[in-house]
This record gives sequence, structure tokens and C-alpha cells, in this order.
Amino acid sequence: MTATILDGRPVARDIRERARGELKRFSSVYSWTPGLAVLAVGDDPSAVAYQRAIVTAAAAIDLPVSEHSLPASSRQQDLNALLDELNDDDAVSGILVLQPLPPHLSRIEVADRVDPLKDIDGITTFNAGRLFHDDRDVLAPSTPAGGMALLKHYQIPLSGAHATVIGRSPVVGRPMAAMLLAENATVTTCHSRTRDLPRFTRQADILVSAAGRPGTVTASMVKPGATIIDFGVNFIDGHMVGDVDADSVSDVAGALTPVPGGTGRVTTAILLRNTVKAATLQQRRRSSHTAFATRAAV
Repeated sequence: MTATILDGRPVARDIRERARGELKRFSSVYSWTPGLAVLAVGDDPSAVAYQRAIVTAAAAIDLPVSEHSLPASSRQQDLNALLDELNDDDAVSGILVLQPLPPHLSRIEVADRVDPLKDIDGITTFNAGRLFHDDRDVLAPSTPAGGMALLKHYQIPLSGAHATVIGRSPVVGRPMAAMLLAENATVTTCHSRTRDLPRFTRQADILVSAAGRPGTVTASMVKPGATIIDFGVNFIDGHMVGDVDADSVSDVAGALTPVPGGTGRVTTAILLRNTVKAATLQQRRRSSHTAFATRAAV
């Protein structure tokens, strides 16, 4: 068996084109153009590559991007101050804080600082709660949302399928599990403390890896014919690789996302779509505030 490659390019292209159309319609109706702010702290290689991809993709649909950087030695208050500026800037519709942050900075404090309606990567507790309530207005984390877009594009059956997710981060593993559950999959979540990981992965019709470690998934861990979604972004000798040993796994799996060229492209496209969606939610908030002020003045 040779696995079908789940190429992210056509999926990303479709999402970008829809985002381009939504952006044009929004700008025409409301006479202002949404903008995306990307904030980096330090120079992590994966974050640098991600930022470059975002800027390129945004330029392709005429979405303005402002890039902000802080040195790795920055204090929490420096990061908070910049986030406050971006929250208050009406030209910024979406805020993306690149991960990972330097270890002395609080990811939770950042999540609590970002305006939930500008939170295009679903890191705030507000959007996390909306996701678990299956709210249609949620700004969902872009990486798992991209994984779901891939599964749906390639018509992978989800209802009733057994899905195993490796990883429990609040921006990939946990929300991916919630999204799969919302599609009526039976979900097992595994992590660094899981005993006998292969026992769970071999049961999976859909196996998702977001461990961030190359070689996490090998051929002996895969159920024949399973669909593999590889979210891993790892660098070995300057080359990007996933969590999955693709060479061996492709002989067992039914379908597999490549790295690079799989989930990453779709994640970037989701961010663009979320920026336009965020602008729509903000416009709704502005309209409600205006209506309230008008009623109060009467």
C-alpha cells in the first residue's frame, strides 16, 4: 500500500480565494480594510518561517500586514504594552502572537491580554470556551482548523471514526480533539505521559500528531489504511520535517499529509480567513455600540 498524499495546496488555495472575496465584499460594504498584525518575540526558526509564509499569503489577497518584533530578552510588561497598542488600533483586525514564546514569558497572560475579537488564532479563554460550545462565531485555532479543512476537502469519513490525537496543547491537540468530537468521531487524546502509545495509535482510523518531535509515529504504530494528519514542524540540519516517519508510514497508511506542503499551507490560509471573520465580528460590535449610544441619546 502506498498512502495517498493529502496535498495542502488545493485546500489552501480554495480558502484563500474565499477569503479574498470576503475581504473585497467587506471593504466595499464598510469602507475600511481589515489588517493583520503579526508579533514575534525572539527568532525561533519555526516562527520565522511561519511569519514569512503569512506575509506572503496575505500579500497575495491584498490583506495589509504589520510586523512587530521584540527581542527574546523582552519583559512581560513590554509584550503586554505592545498587545495593548494593537488591541486599541482600529486598523488592526487580527493579532497573531507567534509561538513559542521565550520561557520567561507567560503564554497564559498573553492569552488573557489579546482582545478576543482580534484573536485570530483562538488562544484566548473566551474563544476556547466558544469552541467547546461549538459556537459558529468562534475564532478557532488555525492549525487544527486547517487539519479539519484538509479532512473535509478529501472527504475523509469522520462520523463514527476512531481518532487518536497525540498532543494536548491548548492551540493544537485539545482543540483538534474538540473539533473531531463535534464531527461525531470517537476521540482518544495521548500525550507525553501516555503509557504504551502504540496501543492507542494502532486503533486509530484517523491519527493526528502534534507532538513536535520527529519520529514520533513509525510504521509499526499505524493501523493499515489509516489517515495521518501530521502537524509536526521540526528542523533537522536546516530541513523541515514532521512528527511522522513518512517514508515507512506511507507503506501502511491510507492517506498522509506531507511536511512541508500539508497542514502548514492550510493553517496560513485559515489565518487570513479568520482575520476577515474577526473584522466582521468587530464591525458587529461597533454597530451595536453605535445603536446603544443612539438610544441613550434619545
